[in-house]
Amino acid sequence: MLHGLWTPGSGLLLWREGDSGAAISGPLGELLSSARFRHRARVLRPAAEGPIETEVPAHALAPERATEVLLQRLPPAAVAADLRFLAHAAQGVQRWARGGRVVPELTRADGQWWARWRLIGGQRQRAWLAELVAATPPALRVAGRPAAVLEDLVAELTDPIVRRALAESAPPRRSAHELIAALLADAPVESGSHRVATALDQWRTSLTLGEPELVLRLLEPEEDPDGIVDADTLWRLEVCLRAEGEAPQPVPLTGEPAMLRLAGDKVTAAVAAYPRLRDLPRAPGGIDFLLTTTGVQDLVAHGAHELRGAGVQLMLPRAWRIVAPSMRLRVQSPAATDSLVGLGGLVSYRWELALGDTVLTPAEMARLVQAKSDLVQLRGEWVQADHEVLAAAAAYLGGRTDDRTGTMAQLLAEVAGSEVKRVPLEEVTATGWVSALLDADRAVEPIPAPAGLRTQLRPYQLRGLTWLATMSRMGCGGILADDMGLGKTVQVLALLVHEREKPEAAPGPTLLVCPMSVVGNWQREAQRFAPELRVAVHHGAARRSGAEFDAAVADSDLVITTYALLARDVEELKRQDWGRVVLDEAQHIKNAATRQARAARDIPARHRLALTGTPVENRLEELRSIMDFAAPSLLGKPSQFHARFAIPIERERDENAITRLRTVTGPFVLRRVKTDPAVIADLPDKIEIAVRANLTVEQAALYQAVVDDMVAKLKSTKSESISRKGTVLGALTRLKQVCNHPAHYLGDGSSVLRRGQHRSGKLALVEDVLESVLADGEKALLFTQFREFGELITPYLTERFGTRIPFLHGGVSKKGRDTMVERFQEEDGPPLMLLSLKAGGTGLNLTAANHVVHLDRWWNPAVENQATDRAFRIGQRRDVQVRKLVCVDTVEERIHDMLGGKQELANLTVGTGENWIGELNNDEIRTLFALGSEAVGE
Repeated sequence: MLHGLWTPGSGLLLWREGDSGAAISGPLGELLSSARFRHRARVLRPAAEGPIETEVPAHALAPERATEVLLQRLPPAAVAADLRFLAHAAQGVQRWARGGRVVPELTRADGQWWARWRLIGGQRQRAWLAELVAATPPALRVAGRPAAVLEDLVAELTDPIVRRALAESAPPRRSAHELIAALLADAPVESGSHRVATALDQWRTSLTLGEPELVLRLLEPEEDPDGIVDADTLWRLEVCLRAEGEAPQPVPLTGEPAMLRLAGDKVTAAVAAYPRLRDLPRAPGGIDFLLTTTGVQDLVAHGAHELRGAGVQLMLPRAWRIVAPSMRLRVQSPAATDSLVGLGGLVSYRWELALGDTVLTPAEMARLVQAKSDLVQLRGEWVQADHEVLAAAAAYLGGRTDDRTGTMAQLLAEVAGSEVKRVPLEEVTATGWVSALLDADRAVEPIPAPAGLRTQLRPYQLRGLTWLATMSRMGCGGILADDMGLGKTVQVLALLVHEREKPEAAPGPTLLVCPMSVVGNWQREAQRFAPELRVAVHHGAARRSGAEFDAAVADSDLVITTYALLARDVEELKRQDWGRVVLDEAQHIKNAATRQARAARDIPARHRLALTGTPVENRLEELRSIMDFAAPSLLGKPSQFHARFAIPIERERDENAITRLRTVTGPFVLRRVKTDPAVIADLPDKIEIAVRANLTVEQAALYQAVVDDMVAKLKSTKSESISRKGTVLGALTRLKQVCNHPAHYLGDGSSVLRRGQHRSGKLALVEDVLESVLADGEKALLFTQFREFGELITPYLTERFGTRIPFLHGGVSKKGRDTMVERFQEEDGPPLMLLSLKAGGTGLNLTAANHVVHLDRWWNPAVENQATDRAFRIGQRRDVQVRKLVCVDTVEERIHDMLGGKQELANLTVGTGENWIGELNNDEIRTLFALGSEAVGE
């Protein structure tokens, strides 16, 4: 007697009981005569004490050969019931195939995509398979669960059976479509992909949409009088079927067998998608699941997504919300005179805790904490929120939800200390004078442009003037942090003219501190826009001192000096009765420990104002240092600020810390960016592109030598040592020099060209760019961080383009700077200007140029944008094209790709720069610095 057994992974196993080969003729007999029974199969054999499991020799057939055996006529006398059953299953697959109930699918195997046939699925096929499972002979159950065995048999036999039917119905023919050809010829699909495979699977699913879908409906537990849900509270997950256009219907155990089988099959698929269902108890007398509150939370947070992907819908109770807790602050200020406003003014305030849009009462807060669950019924709705976070917020606000009274300074100090992780301060509302302090757009009395100002202020500049005057009236310092080029200078001049025209508003003379490079710019702008202002410059070896300086200050509205002299003449400056101190380019005091930062804080004044387009360049400590000048002690001591804000924001991106910092600093910082709707109409477009250059062979050899030297030094350097970081950053600087030009790195005074050919791929590219710029009659600014590189290429570019090219760097005198800027801005001035990033990156107005080229990268978006904004600023009438040069497959290109788009620093997130590179491990550094195969041009 010939037996059959189907084993997943092995296919059809034939084994004999007695001499069965002689009783079988035809192809099967021929197969058995040459078969070698080398496999071992575990089967059930009859015995006196009952069936026993034993091993027998067997012959294995792959699916293609198994199809030939199972679809031929088998002699009943020589073939056992188990083999006849397998043949019956194969013939059922054949009937489905001939009925067209098959579809193609793509599968991945052996590194290639293959087209295979499979049954379409659906209710009828599942019912047929369920009947086969029920009728499976006991002898076949030894191989495993009957359902799994039969599912594998059907899946493996469908493809060869369909191909056999296609071959019998029509001869193979060449097809233009690769997928059809692969289905006919069993060849790999070269154009196969996950996208195509998914599309075929979705198409198959759409063909069975007519049958009812499974819906799991979560039912509310029995109502608790207090609305409290414990972790052990049981919820019912009801199993329903929903026909198209109808409401979901529960599936009772007493329902139709076919519907029960259908529901069972779909529940099995749901369990496979979300395995946690497998361990859940079933409701007594039904097939519904029972979940604890913890299980419900996981179902909603994770299971819903997995079930949806498997085509199973999850229905939550009608009134169900997933919300996040947040804190709110309500501030009221009484009607007050000017003497009672500002940081010393009294305010009343109260804290609130909200879940979504619902502000909680103290009783509700207490009940939510008592619930000890993430689920609670609140005002007739089921609300899901993180209980631990909610409890921490409730504990902090305990006793603070009543009205409290204090000064504005005390309120801001309380906000700074309200450290509740993951619970942001979402909303602050205020009335009276506090609303004007919190929101510049809500100032009570908008201030018109003063009559003596010789320019027309744009709407956002008028708002800036109003904010400046309001802060001065309240005695509050501030930071005007408008983007570079939006007119901070003219807004300050407007404030001074406004105060001059209204003597009762004038606080006294203003001391303005700025970099030496922009002293002349302030003089020119004051003369141009506010000629009636009395301006004095405290600068140079012959500057006034003593009584002569006292008289000059008393006779001036604006005194201009530099940061260098601020530190040097601090005692002279401290003696004056300043009404205001203004720091232009205030990032110069971003390090609070420097002499000029200490001197700035020591100068007494009734009003303090910082001007900067980049309040934060690399670290939040820079903001604290500038704020400590404008509003002393507002952000606390450096150690407090570091713990409360710097670590949570820079390392953890903690939302509570971010919102608290914005709330505390917001009243004192006015920032508008060029993408603001109110600003963008005043500026042309700025187009930024990365331009990639190949290294020359000489550059590539030097580059590799620098990398090899660095790697050798790192092997002998401890991972935590300071010298290791110095080695990495030093190598980065040298690699930048190599990418610029071999002569820049070697410092040997060698020529720019060699035998008429460029030694630097980057400089060759720059030459091409500038040639097109000049051909269009336009002007360009070129920025480099290396003075020596500028000095190297200036003579070459001067000779190449036949025009004198000014180079502005730190060694140029104030008079020389002013002359360069004025000459470049003239219509017939030089078409090109080279600037060092530090000396020329701030304070200059160079709108004659509408092209900016960054020859080498500083890797700090804030610094690079400052430089770009010499051209992209108010007064620019043409689109500005910004080109940032990097060399292909070098560290320049890799850092560009890694940091691209990360310009979040000014919005209080982690900064960029180069220091992070020194923190990488050796493998990461080698990968970052390695020279790629595409770096060298032909």
